[in-house]
Amino acid sequence: MGGEKAVIARLRKGSKNFEILVECDKAMEFRKDPSKVDIREILVVPEIFKDARKGDRAGGLKEEFGTDDVFEIAKRIVLEGEVQLTAEYKKKLEEEKRRRIISLIAMNAIDARTEKPIPEKRIEIALQEAKVHIDPFKEPEEQVKEVVEKLRQIIPLKFEEVRIKSIIPPQYAGKAYGQIQKLGEVEKMEWLNDGSLLSIIKVPAGMQVEVINKLNKLSSNNAHVEVIR
Repeated sequence: MGGEKAVIARLRKGSKNFEILVECDKAMEFRKDPSKVDIREILVVPEIFKDARKGDRAGGLKEEFGTDDVFEIAKRIVLEGEVQLTAEYKKKLEEEKRRRIISLIAMNAIDARTEKPIPEKRIEIALQEAKVHIDPFKEPEEQVKEVVEKLRQIIPLKFEEVRIKSIIPPQYAGKAYGQIQKLGEVEKMEWLNDGSLLSIIKVPAGMQVEVINKLNKLSSNNAHVEVIR
């Protein structure tokens, strides 16, 4: 089957199951940026299965996908479906998120007792002391608030914060609604008469550029975004 790193990528279409065997790391790289990885490098076996473990091949590919090209179908399965992750890859993801969270806190927080920055090593030790669990599947920015609450039991963290106002045009507002709530503390969220979404969120000052970029990305750079007092 192409080695121990082979995992199943699966896409369900109605009641039908379509599976391929892939290299975990390469498949996840492809999901991030399809232009950087050739699908032929990802597939362990150039076949589409209905049950990869049993080796049962899938039928009716052209009817379901509009093509019977294995590689084109494989691209859709990797991008639109689910990719099983190896324990090794999950650990790698978790460590990447941990390092990013530590970096975000170090950049944005100070020790309220000393009014001085907190070394990353101290934050790392505090994470262990507080037994903080890092979710390998959630973005670091989404986890910072929860992590900080737990760390405050160990270190009296203090943040300088800013408020960011955005108006997302109607065509992007529905999709953006849930994402905005993950970016910071929501002070205001309301629909305007034209269907636009107005929001005001509070975020650590050091994260404002990152949050503004995400708001612009959510609206394909069509949002009105500003930092307010």
